[in-house]
Amino acid sequence: MAAKQADYTKMMKDMLGAFPVDTSAMTEAFKTQASFADKMSKVVLDAAEKSTEISAGWTKATIGKLGTVSVAKDEPADYTKAMTDFASAQAEMSSESLAAFAEVAKKVQMDTVELMMAAGKDMGEDATKAVKKATDEMTAAAKKATAK
Repeated sequence: MAAKQADYTKMMKDMLGAFPVDTSAMTEAFKTQASFADKMSKVVLDAAEKSTEISAGWTKATIGKLGTVSVAKDEPADYTKAMTDFASAQAEMSSESLAAFAEVAKKVQMDTVELMMAAGKDMGEDATKAVKKATDEMTAAAKKATAK
């Protein structure tokens, strides 16, 4: 008499069918992550644009000031004065430009913290919903399985 071999494929299929998987939680998590990435990209690109404008303005002003230094002078002392004036103007422009860069960095930092706080809240809410839904489904499936 041959022993009947159990159909493990059918058993696994029946077992997995008793505990359905809802992918909506993963979909919501993906949407939340994509939204966060979109907002963060905007913060980064805005900062890059502003930084580029600051750099371009600083470079343009520096080149403009160099024009006065490179002009031929009648007296040797005029060269010293032109270099001193350029150095003074460059120090002032450097200070203004660095302050502008600091403002851009400060805005990026504030926007990033705000986004991280919002993303944490959204992800926490998504996780809570997913756990509650999974618990409800598992409870219902367990009740159904024990009722048989």
